[in-house]
Amino acid sequence: MTDPFLQETTALLERTPRVVRELLEGLPTSWLGTPDKADGWTPRDVVGHLISAELEGWIPRVKIILEHGPDQPFTSFDRFAHVERDREASLPELIDRFAELRAESLRRLGALVTDRDMDRVGRHPALGGVTLRQLLATWAVHDLDHLAQAYAALAGSHDLAVGPWKAYLGILLRRDDPSAQPG
Repeated sequence: MTDPFLQETTALLERTPRVVRELLEGLPTSWLGTPDKADGWTPRDVVGHLISAELEGWIPRVKIILEHGPDQPFTSFDRFAHVERDREASLPELIDRFAELRAESLRRLGALVTDRDMDRVGRHPALGGVTLRQLLATWAVHDLDHLAQAYAALAGSHDLAVGPWKAYLGILLRRDDPSAQPG
């Protein structure tokens, strides 16, 4: 029997660029300039970070697992590479770049990985042994996490404008709760 995991995960990963484009393209600056939390990221930063992950994170790590297994740890990933790299790029340019890179990553994934590879092990420098299945699940959830971050930033741009209704808007309340934010 074929494990549906790879196909289902790829289906989610294929959607992210379309969601990003539909969510962000054409919005006025007043919606786009607020970070998701204090010292957080704007939607533009989120797209830049997703580009970095396409360039340096997912497929390079897939290749390390397939070629070296746990004998070679993953290379480090600069979570903030987008800050300088994308300084002059417009948001539409970043969205287009992300869509192109994601399409290429998924083509490469399809050429590299089969169902039989899902339990192959690699080594994360901080987390230790991880399977390819865990890496791919993390890729999908990473997308969802950053989409949620972009939504939170958009909502945050109107934090004060909602007035007393803020008490009923969890997306805004989480912005004020440091314990609700990841590391």
